[in-house]
Amino acid sequence: MFDSLSEKLELTFRRLRGVGKLSEDNIQEAVREIRLSLLDADVNYGVVKQFLEKVSARAVGAEVARSVTPGQQFVRVCHDEMVALLGAGAHELNLAVRPPAVILMAGLQGSGKTTTAAKIGRHLKEKLRKRVLLVPADIYRPAAVDQLKKLGETVGVDVFDTKPGDDPLRIAEAAMKQARDGVYDVVIVDTAGRTQVDEAMMREIADIRRILSPVEVLFVADAMTGQEAVNVSKEFHERIGLTGVVLTKMDGDARGGAALSINAVTGAPVKFVGVGEKTDQLELFHPERIAGRILGMGDILSLVEKAQEKVDTDKAVKLQKQMLSDRFNLEDFLAQMKMMKQMGPMESLLGMLPGVGGALKQVKGKVDLDRELRRIEAIVQSMTRAERLNPEVLDASRRRRIAAGSGTRVQDINQFMKQYLEMKKMMKRLKTMGLGSLMKGLKGIG
Repeated sequence: MFDSLSEKLELTFRRLRGVGKLSEDNIQEAVREIRLSLLDADVNYGVVKQFLEKVSARAVGAEVARSVTPGQQFVRVCHDEMVALLGAGAHELNLAVRPPAVILMAGLQGSGKTTTAAKIGRHLKEKLRKRVLLVPADIYRPAAVDQLKKLGETVGVDVFDTKPGDDPLRIAEAAMKQARDGVYDVVIVDTAGRTQVDEAMMREIADIRRILSPVEVLFVADAMTGQEAVNVSKEFHERIGLTGVVLTKMDGDARGGAALSINAVTGAPVKFVGVGEKTDQLELFHPERIAGRILGMGDILSLVEKAQEKVDTDKAVKLQKQMLSDRFNLEDFLAQMKMMKQMGPMESLLGMLPGVGGALKQVKGKVDLDRELRRIEAIVQSMTRAERLNPEVLDASRRRRIAAGSGTRVQDINQFMKQYLEMKKMMKRLKTMGLGSLMKGLKGIG
């Protein structure tokens, strides 16, 4: 998401880099281009107008520091205003109440509400050590109850035993009694959705809200639906009062208008984003990081957090030492690849690095990075352990055998070995330059 918007904004900023001074004329020209880019990304017209008025007012009167160029100053202004637009600061769930705290899930059918309920349950269980009860109150959609029960089993969270035909209000009351008796910390209620907003649905969820007095009412919106998601969330907010929004399918190819508009239109902050179908693919929404990605500034903090979550620190430190030594071999290379795969899709990881976005756009559609990694992994796994520990023994005969075993060509093996040797040389150079100083600098940035 945001690829198209980010590319267009980057072109606008690039034109400002050669400008010696920010003037009202060049600012207005940039603002016109940004307006077209945002509207094309399906951002709400009123939100675009308000955002650009603030950018113009700040940029025209801005003092440009000696250490930055006028173009960089304008990007900074855009970044600050975009962070404010997205909701300024991450918003965790409000659980500072006497247990059990109730979270009510609302939204249209197909938005990913049931899966999101399980994802939040997993988040609360694993990150905050909460005892969670999932409650299936969607009795209308076929298999909705079974779906939540299976998801609860997957994430290791208890699910209230709803039966087909039960009344949603009775379900809510009985679930709260079980939650109090079972000493649960949090109750997550998955309410019914519809293909569109209707009076019966609104009345039912309003009644459940009245009975349960939830601390959180989260609207689950499909980010792929653009402005429609914003319009529906506004109606839900006016009728039942939302405390937050969860945007699903943020890993898709949508233009991103919903993410940029929904907080400004409803006043309800985006609290989480779904970045995949798996139950661990839920992220806390950080406005400053999303703004950084949109403006091509990268998102190093999210990359570091992902690494901390998925990678064994002791193994990573050991591997780092091995990489900087002359003993770095293909067995270590294989371990490195497995660590990278745990962190998620390669394109997503590289997109978090500053300055890499442009290069990614050039290869997008031409090169499948994850497929390339799988191909390289197949090559290395087709070697014997002795060959991985001592790649120098790979003569022509062995390379033919490895090519046959990995479904590749001998030329591919030769190219990979050349890249591996180049990487070893680069690691030696890093060691000579003093990687310790480099790591200290990165730690300071963090």
